[in-house]
Amino acid sequence: SYFAQQLGHNAIVVDQRSHGQSEGMVITFGIKERRDCLCWIQYAIERFGKDVNIILSGLSMGAATVLMATDLNLPKNVKGIVADCPYSSPKEIIMKVGKEMHFPPHLMYPFVWLGGFIFGHFNLSESSALKAIKNCRIPILILHGDADELVPCEMSKALQTCGAKDITVELFEKAGHGLSYIIIPDKYEKTVMEFVRKCLNNTLNEKEM
Repeated sequence: SYFAQQLGHNAIVVDQRSHGQSEGMVITFGIKERRDCLCWIQYAIERFGKDVNIILSGLSMGAATVLMATDLNLPKNVKGIVADCPYSSPKEIIMKVGKEMHFPPHLMYPFVWLGGFIFGHFNLSESSALKAIKNCRIPILILHGDADELVPCEMSKALQTCGAKDITVELFEKAGHGLSYIIIPDKYEKTVMEFVRKCLNNTLNEKEM
């Protein structure tokens, strides 16, 4: 919302399901949340008009969510995506955390998948950021601290090489999970502002052609 304010734009700030003041008791690692994201986009179009330009952004699971939303045929109103420390897939982050908790990841994951299917009514294999953005034509900016111990920056590097048409990954030295802006605010702000302006300028150029 700070960047939107600096650029003179509106911002919709959302608590994902089971977070903050939102309802729900189960997180689905972006599987169902990506459909919520599509609802927010549709709300913005209804609220601000059919010609509104939209930049999606998210942090951590929110970052994975906005990337995974690209497999839902997003409206042309979405002009760019900013993802801060996303994981490449629900499976990869679950197995990574499980391993750190000393669970055999390949034995543990099927039980987690089954629990999500039975109790959360979702399929962990339905989508992932890695699969979703392979054919994405929306410009993507990924920000990641190279000292992130929760979501390794290697996951963002994997996203960079997955085949997306227009994707940029910016790493932040010595920044932990979600702390890139805190550690190097000037670089973070400059990177995001330039990306947003580029996305919106491209839209203006398309209209003039």
